[in-house]
Amino acid sequence: MARIILKKNREESLLRFHPWVFSGAIAQIQGSPAEGDVVSVYAADGSFLAIGHYQIGSIAVRVLSFEYEALPADFWETSLRRALEVRIACGLASLREPALPPCAVTNCYRLVHGEGDNLPGLIIDYYDGVCVMQAHSVGMFRAKKQICDALKAVYGDGLKAVYDKSSGTAPFKAGLELVDGYLYKAEGFGDQSQVVLENGHKFIVNWTEGQKTGFFLDQRENRALVGRMAAGRRVLNLFCYTGGFSIYALAGGALHVDSVDSSAKALSLVDKNVELNGFDASMNESFCTDAIEFLRNSPQDKYDLIIVDPPAFAKHREALGNALRAYQRLNAAAIAKVAPGGLVFCFSCSQVVTKEDFALAVFSAAAQTGRSVRILDRLNQPADHAVNIYHPEGEYLKGLLLYVE
Repeated sequence: MARIILKKNREESLLRFHPWVFSGAIAQIQGSPAEGDVVSVYAADGSFLAIGHYQIGSIAVRVLSFEYEALPADFWETSLRRALEVRIACGLASLREPALPPCAVTNCYRLVHGEGDNLPGLIIDYYDGVCVMQAHSVGMFRAKKQICDALKAVYGDGLKAVYDKSSGTAPFKAGLELVDGYLYKAEGFGDQSQVVLENGHKFIVNWTEGQKTGFFLDQRENRALVGRMAAGRRVLNLFCYTGGFSIYALAGGALHVDSVDSSAKALSLVDKNVELNGFDASMNESFCTDAIEFLRNSPQDKYDLIIVDPPAFAKHREALGNALRAYQRLNAAAIAKVAPGGLVFCFSCSQVVTKEDFALAVFSAAAQTGRSVRILDRLNQPADHAVNIYHPEGEYLKGLLLYVE
């Protein structure tokens, strides 16, 4: 195993359990590690610090453990069991069907959230027996067979399939076959999508063709809040994807919902999800168009509740300035258009945008409209998208619930 030797006094972040080693902190590499290899990290005085995946770039090592100088044979199974225990502790998971009333049933959740579960570079979402994984590093991509075997050990007969969807997330490297596909299928399993339950609501999840792993599980608690606020309101759901917020709004008593997205495939699932949950098709109207243009051309005061949940405007720090300006323009349009006494749910899922950055952008948007605006709630990612206390960068989803006079 190759050894990474740090420069003098550059071990402090690892001693505070931060899971990244930056290339600028490295004094010497002993050996010739290939990208994705497991390497050990030592301080300048020779003391052991951590073990992790080596990669070429500003983050040179993503730490897997601060305990072991070599990964034990049961490392992957032990790590996944620990991750599952967290989801069981917060009431999201069970190895057997929970005896809960229908309104409380949820059978989809995030099992692994990268650094939040001490497995940096790995995402695994669970959809009623199907695990969909995304590797964000070469090391995790190369370990996908061991990860699949560990999932089979953890879930046993309850595991229907493991699908690898890393082609859009793993760094492109020569020699890596970045082709999505099944790593495991139980006998008789043949579906490319299935219906899952979230707080008793039904959603079709297509992990082969849908965005990310097929559904945005990180908005579960915020969708529930929309449901509690929607009674008697006319709702606009911008960037709606497959209609998660739309279904909760209808279930909460919304008078009508307009769902807007630029993807015709996503909107076809919105309509199917409306039918699947027993709502009359006339209660929701889907619009395949640019969300910002739709909002700009909407009549004043038509909507009492507007959800603004765009994709990440900034994936890199270089794009931060443009992203903040985009958030300001978008939310100013929503605040300006919502009816008096209306609510605006606004979100950012850009990791490089801090809570403070986003709040300032929304403040500027409100000031631009000249309307009286109150913050009713500050919104975050749910418990299954856990944040490692030593890695605050993992807190990526932020939102505000606004009341507009």
